Amino acid sequence: MKNLKMNSRSDSSGQVLVILIILLGLLGAGAWWLFSNKQAMTTEGRKFGREAIQRIVVQHDVKFFGDHLSPQARLQFPPSMQQQFIAKFQELGAPVGSVDVQGDILFQSHFFEPRGNFHARLNYPAGPYEINISVSHPVGRWQIDDISFAPATAQ
Repeated sequence: MKNLKMNSRSDSSGQVLVILIILLGLLGAGAWWLFSNKQAMTTEGRKFGREAIQRIVVQHDVKFFGDHLSPQARLQFPPSMQQQFIAKFQELGAPVGSVDVQGDILFQSHFFEPRGNFHARLNYPAGPYEINISVSHPVGRWQIDDISFAPATAQ
């Protein structure tokens, strides 16, 4: 009888060990997924911020601008305002030199709710201008939350 009880304990401790190994494996895989997803979202966000400035400032792409506005930004920029905004860039022409975009993506919570702020100083024959753009990725796709364009202030 004593032999049977001892053998039973040995089996249950082996089962606990297997369950712990499986749980650690799942936790490790979950952590890996969270960190790799955060890195991918950061890369995508930087790419989107730079592309948004390029498509709006250089290519004057009103369709891109309208398609990527957040619901709140659509209220601020109805279609007529979108046309006027792009018309400002068309009046100024193409910027002289390359467009150097600065900015990065930050997460509101450690792995979720990415937001980015990007800034570029543009040199036009009429003078320097600055563009600032805020982007986010609430669900499904990157969007433009806010955008401003004004003559550059002296530094």
